[in-house]
Amino acid sequence: MQRFNPSDYRHVNYLWDDAQVATLDAVDQLVYRSNLLGSDQRVTNTGGGNTSSKIRRQDPLTGAEVEVMFVKGSGGDLRTAKRENFASLYMDKLLRLRDVYHAADVTGVKTPIEDDMVAMYPHCVFNLNPRASSIDTPLHAFIPYRHVDHTHPNAVIAIAASSNGEQLTREIYGGEVVWVGWQRPGFDLGLVLREAVAANPGAVGIVLGGHGLINWANDGKACYELSLTLIEKAARYLAERDKGAASFGGARVARLTAADKRQAILCDILPKLRGLVSGENRFIATTQHDDDILNFVDSAEAARLAELGTSCPDHFLRTKIKPLYVDWNPQSEDAASLLEKLRTGIEAYRGDYSAYYDACKRADSPPIRDPNPTVVLIPGLGMIAFGKNKSESRVTAEFYNCAVAVMRGAEAVGEYVALPRQEAFDIEYWALEEAKLRRMPAESELARKVVLVLGAGSGIGVASARRVAAEGAHVVCADRNLEGAQATADWLTAAYGQGIGVAGSGISSCGPAIALPVDITDPASVQAMLEQAILAYGGVDDIIVSAGVFFTPDAAGRNSAEQWRASFDVNVRGSYVVADCARPVWEAQGLPASLVLTTSVNAVVAKAGSVAYDSSKAAANHLVRELAIELAPLVRVNGLAPATVVKGSSMFPRDRVINSLIKYGLDYSEGDDSESLRSRLADFYAQRTLTKRSISPEDQAEVAYLLISDAFSKTTGQIINVDGGLSDAFLR
Repeated sequence: MQRFNPSDYRHVNYLWDDAQVATLDAVDQLVYRSNLLGSDQRVTNTGGGNTSSKIRRQDPLTGAEVEVMFVKGSGGDLRTAKRENFASLYMDKLLRLRDVYHAADVTGVKTPIEDDMVAMYPHCVFNLNPRASSIDTPLHAFIPYRHVDHTHPNAVIAIAASSNGEQLTREIYGGEVVWVGWQRPGFDLGLVLREAVAANPGAVGIVLGGHGLINWANDGKACYELSLTLIEKAARYLAERDKGAASFGGARVARLTAADKRQAILCDILPKLRGLVSGENRFIATTQHDDDILNFVDSAEAARLAELGTSCPDHFLRTKIKPLYVDWNPQSEDAASLLEKLRTGIEAYRGDYSAYYDACKRADSPPIRDPNPTVVLIPGLGMIAFGKNKSESRVTAEFYNCAVAVMRGAEAVGEYVALPRQEAFDIEYWALEEAKLRRMPAESELARKVVLVLGAGSGIGVASARRVAAEGAHVVCADRNLEGAQATADWLTAAYGQGIGVAGSGISSCGPAIALPVDITDPASVQAMLEQAILAYGGVDDIIVSAGVFFTPDAAGRNSAEQWRASFDVNVRGSYVVADCARPVWEAQGLPASLVLTTSVNAVVAKAGSVAYDSSKAAANHLVRELAIELAPLVRVNGLAPATVVKGSSMFPRDRVINSLIKYGLDYSEGDDSESLRSRLADFYAQRTLTKRSISPEDQAEVAYLLISDAFSKTTGQIINVDGGLSDAFLR
């Protein structure tokens, strides 16, 4: 097949670099090719597709040269795959599996032998490679060429999911690409492909009905270029026939032109929607409202197409059999009407999903999974996707974008056809898929939760943000000092990564943490911060307030009137403002939540020199008790009472540390660095405690984490001292 020149591709990215490839061995060349293909969503989606190379290797036992197939292993992603993500199998042993398969008297592709064959792949492993083989391994093994690419391009799947897909394949590719009708991936499909290649010696690829594209070559670069060429041809064919504004039957509702109105409605409905879909498991949301998704959800055919569901197996494993489409008109109906339609729509969706399960289940099917939708389509607002974390919800959104592109292409050249429900069910509830789910590690304590840390720019706030993130939480790092909050969020993102998925245009693409500015004494500022958190993740679960101020008294031991006001504004009223603004969010979600306020042991220890601070913290202690009553039973409220924490605290600038050293008659030198001075003061404070150990921000963060965890699920209205043991602060 004639290839395009590298500069001629319009619908895919040509990225091959001969100079880079020349430095790689054969396996790393496969990794390189895979990464290039996976980097373009138009070629294949996250976690989808496989690539392989058949390479000569020395057998570690016999020393003889043998042919080994390296193929992307189960659970891998082409974009991020590394060498260790590829399984390696003896080709001669793989080919002999045909005798095992036929000896089983196979009568259909859904018989147990199909699944049992997967257990045979470990007997073919080369060099003790621990990477599990993919179910698609036979699709590569039985194609008699050295290099094979199996991808899920939107353009080709549009052909594969069209009512006239076989005819279109001939029209676009002539006889060089063969059509093979839908069949569930597995060993038998590998044999079917082998027969198709043998029957069509001039063919270079196969369109798999309802599934994707597979093509081959005896050179890695040639295979890569062939993949791009076949995708480009299909994409150009569709582009020439695209219906533009008339796609999906044209617009049914007028577009919301005011972005701020859309944002206001989203902020209003997202917590309620998150609560509605989180009846069995909490979910994290991702929103999308760019032109591509709005052109679909606002269209006349959106409801019909959404009901049909997706076609490619990779799609509905993430998006479920179909999305929830909400028949709402943003021009004539308000948010209250939308909320009611969401409530009734989700209830109906659960019923539909249960009916789908009951109608399609088999005697050995796994139990029904969470029946709530993971994709919600709302005219005017766009798409809201849900997943167990931000990464998963982004990928869910990514996959439904692929589904929309497929439907647009298929409708442009024919009629979109989804997989039959039974076929879809047999993949969604495949025993092998269930086994993969069961192999996944247990989720962390705070997985699926959004934790807002106020004061995340320094001290206890930084430590708390890191501690809860270590337990799987999504962290909103908020502080008056946005630079400090951003540094914390950046650290968390570097530590825990953005996750899988390639965020597309219009998809909210934040990762495990975001940074936001906030002044907790200003309700408008707190409200704006909460709205941004809602837009990022769909809601807020737990809040840790570590923000506070201390004003050093003058030489006479007095604080000014302004310092008194600021002490109570930040240390008391600010915490109330946060709780008051968060209350509607918590109530809308209807999910158990927790609020932790940082007070101080100074609240119960009377002494000279910090009367404004100590009085404000005493008031904060009682605020904990009052809020525990006000917010019950949905929200637990507890207080964290540190002793003096010097390390990393914004309340201990160098001048305050020096004043304290002078106050206690401790030696110091102006030439000492600030950290040395802080350590000297911390050691002094430690000697006043029963444990004789200094108190760190990490000590406080540990208790803050525990207070929002299930370990303290029955505790509310309490103040927990973390002070090393100060007898003056004992409960009385």
